[in-house]
Amino acid sequence: MTPEGGFGPYGQPPSLDEIIQKIQRQWQSFNFKGSPILILLPVAVILISLWTVWFTVQPEETGIVQRFGKVIRTAGPGLHFKAPFGIETVRTLPTARVLKEEFGFRTLASATGQRTQYAPDNKSFKSESLMLTGDLNVIDVQWIMQYRIEDPILFLFNVRDSQKTIRDITEAVMRRVVGNRLGSDVLTVARVEVAGEAKEEIQKILSEYKTGVRLVTVELQDVTPPDTVKPAFNEVNEARQDKERTINQAQEQANREIPKAGGEAAQSISQSEGYALERINRAKGEANRFLAILADYEGAPEVTRRRMYLESMSGFLAGLKDLYIVDSDQKALIPWLPMKSGATPPVAPPVEGGKK
Repeated sequence: MTPEGGFGPYGQPPSLDEIIQKIQRQWQSFNFKGSPILILLPVAVILISLWTVWFTVQPEETGIVQRFGKVIRTAGPGLHFKAPFGIETVRTLPTARVLKEEFGFRTLASATGQRTQYAPDNKSFKSESLMLTGDLNVIDVQWIMQYRIEDPILFLFNVRDSQKTIRDITEAVMRRVVGNRLGSDVLTVARVEVAGEAKEEIQKILSEYKTGVRLVTVELQDVTPPDTVKPAFNEVNEARQDKERTINQAQEQANREIPKAGGEAAQSISQSEGYALERINRAKGEANRFLAILADYEGAPEVTRRRMYLESMSGFLAGLKDLYIVDSDQKALIPWLPMKSGATPPVAPPVEGGKK
């Protein structure tokens, strides 16, 4: 066949030059003069170039620019330009926003300031929240994890399906932390410790995997026993609360009574010591007085004996109110001597014969 028929001499395929010449002849055979295609084609090319040459990054986002799939640069918030026609593509990530993952429940998106609404089918997420504790009890643990994207390039390209990886790591770590503790502790006093320990271990694993994620917080939202055993758990909790209340009341009474008893004991000891000191000083004083009297008696026995007698009688009579004198020979006066000041003893009536 001839070159126009597609083959050269001896049935060989045409050369490259023959193909180019054939395309040029066919192109020249078309009459584009005055055709609107010549006008619309450059306009379309210009519009497509303008449409694909710019992109906008929102305030809370970071843009990752890829050229034929390879990361070239990152772009901050604002208007930016790139190569058109799909040569460079842009992916954006919310790096300045705190992202949240919920486990055991889901909340519905609500406007700012409104109360959080839970999804109606939260029971379908029990597979995430039912856990086995260290004492072989089953509890329902619902929690949230908040995080930020620190490195968007690592988040996008270093781990396949980063969000699923983060959820799987978080759930595995939480199950292990809860499984190492008693169910009663997780339900009551160890909730903050469980959340703190889980946060540290999750961050450690995410850093080792180079996910580009930094945790903000891990919080336990609701920790309850399963619905089938919830009444029994409530009774146990009430008994524990009664026990704690009784212990606190006893401790309060002990704190009140022990110091009081200690004060009374110290007061009794102080009074005993004061009384002992008083008795000792009094005994010493009486001993010294006796020695002084003994010395006077040895010097003048009669005088000392008389003085001691008078002093004893003075002290004895000073406490008397009335004194009755019993004397068989006394007949003139009534045998009564008033000891009060100003009192005059009565005079007996005269007797017969003129005698008193």
